[in-house]
This record gives sequence, C-alpha cells and structure tokens, in this order.
Amino acid sequence: MNDNTSRPVSRPDTRALAARYRAFAADQAAGSSPSLERWAEAVAEDSGLLALLAPLPYDKQQPNLVFASARWHGARPGDTDSLRALLTRRWTAVEATVRARATQTNEAARCAAILLGLRLVPGPVALLEIGAAAGLCLLPDQYSYAFGDGTRLDPASGAAAVSIDVRLEGGLTPPELMPDIPWRAGLDLNPLDPSDPDTLAWLQTLVWPEHEARRTRLTAAAALAAEHRVQVSAGDLRTGLEALAATAPSDATLVVTHSATLAYLDEPGRREAVERIANLGARRISFEARGVDPTVPPLALPLTPDTLFVAALDGTPYAIGDGHGTVLTHP
Repeated sequence: MNDNTSRPVSRPDTRALAARYRAFAADQAAGSSPSLERWAEAVAEDSGLLALLAPLPYDKQQPNLVFASARWHGARPGDTDSLRALLTRRWTAVEATVRARATQTNEAARCAAILLGLRLVPGPVALLEIGAAAGLCLLPDQYSYAFGDGTRLDPASGAAAVSIDVRLEGGLTPPELMPDIPWRAGLDLNPLDPSDPDTLAWLQTLVWPEHEARRTRLTAAAALAAEHRVQVSAGDLRTGLEALAATAPSDATLVVTHSATLAYLDEPGRREAVERIANLGARRISFEARGVDPTVPPLALPLTPDTLFVAALDGTPYAIGDGHGTVLTHP
C-alpha cells in the first residue's frame, strides 16, 4: 500500500535574517527613514518574505539593496502592502536586480571627513581611493563646504555646484586651505560611469526615500565627476592596487582612502587591505564604521547616530561622525 500522506516542506531557518532586518529598522532607519523602518519591520515579521530572501548570498540580503531593488521595480516607499505584493508577485525580476546591482553610492559628503585628514598630510597629494564606485569621494578639493560657524571653503575656481554642510564639534576647526591634489584615481570591483543615465538612476534610487537633499547632492556630484573624468579602474586589492599606485607621480604624497568599504570584507580581508596599503609606503585615510578598521583602537564613547563612524589617519582617529560625514567631532 502506497503512503500518499503529504510531508511538510522544510523552510530555511530565517531567525538571523529577521534579526538583521529588525536591527536595520532600529539602529539605522529609525529617525532617518520612517518608510524603510516600516518596511524592515514588516519583512522581519513575515515568514514568506524571509523565505524569499534566505537563498540569497549574505551580502545580497542587506536591506539597503533589497529595498532599493523593490523601489526600482515600483514599490511605494513605506507601503508594506505594496512591498509584499511586489516581492511575492514579481520576485524573479526583483531577485535579478538584487543579484546584478550593488550598493555603491559613496556619499560625497564623506569628503568632509577626508578633507580633515588631508590637512594632516604634506602636499601635494596623489589621492587613490579603494571602493571608488563612480569616484564621488575622489573630489574633496572640488566641492564647497559650509561649516556650522559660518565659515566656507571653496575650490580655487570659486563656489562649486556641490556644497556640503558640515557641523564641526568638540574643538574641530575648519581647514583653511584646500589640499593640492594634482593626481587622483580609484579602484573598484565594478567601476561606475557617472555620466551613464541608468547608473545615475540606480544611485539615486539607493538614496533613502526621505533624503531629497542627499539625492540632489549625489546628482550634482555625479555631474562633477563626469566633468572631471575621474579615473576609476576595475580591480581588487590583490590584482590592481600596486599597479595603479605605481602610476602616481613620485613627487606627491600617496594617500589611499576608503570610506564604508572595509565593511564588505571579512576580518582577514580587512587586515590584508591595511597591510597592502602600508606596503605601498602610502598614508591611509579611513572613514569606516566603528570597529571595522582593524588598526583603529576602540573608542570609549557612546554609540549614537552622530558617532557611528570614525575617521583616522594611519589608524589614529582624528574625528568621529555620522555615516554621511555631515556631523564631525573630535574623538
């Protein structure tokens, strides 16, 4: 006699994934993007949506990428019914976008943190960024800065199309001069062309729904990067860093920067990145989330939205700030 009794279909264990989305809602989206906060909370409580996301590689499960892909395909920000309907009915299309795209916004405002580090380095500077994407953080000397005390710093050519508002606290003072950067180049696994309309549209979608000022700044920064024809080469630390660094002028101080980049590597990969940069004889400016740069000592400071990131020169902190670099204070 055949046993036709149906057996329950096993589902993947999604508890860690649910916790990841709850943490995103509470620690990142709360107070910054109510629409993404609602979406993340909804995903964390929906076993069906979690089951869709579970087969994705870990780096492709990240809320920023999934939610940008959902918006790319028409989900209405903050509308949980819209999100649920899109993911369940059009998952094949959304999944293809998630797997093909990446979170490569490289917020231009982080240049304020880089600028504070460059004043500690003798110039002229040969600036090399790893994880450069479209090169928006390779132009710290081409943006204008408005500091909270009323001080402004503009490029030599005058006020720029991109003006970054920066609040300095804890005794930090604005730079008096722009750095001299006669050479700049970037390295990225997937270089982006800032002049490409599809690329720009995706980068604009990655900016959180409520952050219109950031979206406007990104659009202007992309136009500036396209105008300056910022060089971003394809490659990773193992295959491209030394060769690209070798093209820098010998009469300039080589400075390698990375912002919100090392977080995409595991702990051994982060240490290898730091070692490879050190082997170049270069100075290194990092602006990473606290605990990510293995050379930066732990800071005995409360973790708040304005102290999430630490800026350091060769592992020595000189500022802490928010993830976008618009609030910076002495560590």
